[in-house]
Amino acid sequence: MRLEDFDNDEDKVIQDRLKQKTWNEIRTNDSWAIFKIMAEFVNGYENMGRIGPCVSIFGSARTKPDNKYYLLAEKIAYKISKAGYGVITGGGPGIMEAGNKGAHLGGGTSVGLNIELPFEQHFNPYIDHDKNLNFDYFFVRKVMFVKYSQGFVVMPGGFGTLDEMFEAITLIQTKKIGKFPIILVGTEFWSGLIEWVKTVLVEKEHTVSPDDLNLFKIVDSEDEVVEALDKFYKKYDLSPNF
Repeated sequence: MRLEDFDNDEDKVIQDRLKQKTWNEIRTNDSWAIFKIMAEFVNGYENMGRIGPCVSIFGSARTKPDNKYYLLAEKIAYKISKAGYGVITGGGPGIMEAGNKGAHLGGGTSVGLNIELPFEQHFNPYIDHDKNLNFDYFFVRKVMFVKYSQGFVVMPGGFGTLDEMFEAITLIQTKKIGKFPIILVGTEFWSGLIEWVKTVLVEKEHTVSPDDLNLFKIVDSEDEVVEALDKFYKKYDLSPNF
């Protein structure tokens, strides 16, 4: 089928990406992509390297301001900022907005790592004006989260939230990065998934080591989040200082 024969934009995008390209077109596109990727890494490193100790907060972009998890994320970010850490989010609405809002209200550093998406994503108004970074590539953005975070606070979310959480667990498990706190917030939300990991992956299929369950912690309050962060970093003498 020709491109003009498709009725909706999604089918047209798929057809365009699958159409046969010449070797020269492929090489040209890849060469320009390399420069764009390098530029995103350089810009990210230069900006994030000046920020100081931060904690990333993840969660759904679809969570409304009156939702209990939005309100909890705001309290968590506020407490984190008062404890001396900056807060990094994906820069969008929902839980991300709550995270930046809590940091802003707490007088702390509020960072947004935005991604260009066809829906949902638009930067929220609580990001520090000089710390609002934009990315085209998910993988570059994910490097910034991992490289410049002293901890992950994972609120209820969707595929993107799960992706960030499991990537961090995998990198720590495989010792590609040093261990840092991964804190899942909301026993009610996370218990089903973690029970499946335990019963199926660990006990039945043996695809995950029992020790890997110690790479994250489940909590339900803002005080427990800060306590987990402080407990971990007191051991390594890291003192947040802005």
